[in-house]
Amino acid sequence: MKWSRGVHHLEELARRCDTPSPVPMLPVVGLWAFGDILGEAADLDRVQVALVVDLPVADVPWLDLPRGAQHWSMAKQLKEPLIGYWRSAAGPVWNHAISRPALVWDASGGVREGTLAALREGRGAEVRADAPAAEELRAQIEAELAVSLRALRQQHRAYDDKRWRPGKLEPYADSLWRAADGYLDLLDAVRG
Repeated sequence: MKWSRGVHHLEELARRCDTPSPVPMLPVVGLWAFGDILGEAADLDRVQVALVVDLPVADVPWLDLPRGAQHWSMAKQLKEPLIGYWRSAAGPVWNHAISRPALVWDASGGVREGTLAALREGRGAEVRADAPAAEELRAQIEAELAVSLRALRQQHRAYDDKRWRPGKLEPYADSLWRAADGYLDLLDAVRG
């Protein structure tokens, strides 16, 4: 997609975030952009965003969906080419995959017009957050790995409990897959 279209999609999501949440149990409090949208203006395959929710870290394991995320995504039209990653407000937004993100919207300050203006002009590097120290990043990845392992075990038990019972298994299988994907991604980052 064209650069201007990618920035447009991001800006539209930021403006939708600035309206009351349709899912009260999922308080989204921040929207950060990361990846190619923070580079020089060029065609994009996707626009990566981190959605920060006011939930404990344990409720938002890496690459998993917090409760209510699918409803929120449908109501706020989080869809291709926007790719969302959920993060807890109780921890840093950055990790091994989310490198030096730029704040686009937050509940206290609203839409960051300066960030959007910089992105429109291909100056995303000017609005990026500072990178964490190597030790800080490693500690964060290890902490997220522990959270992911607990989530993987929890989803495995939920799947196993439901496996031979009547009803749809797909939601449990999807949750188990996301938990496994997040855990393996973090394990690779730790071993890296």
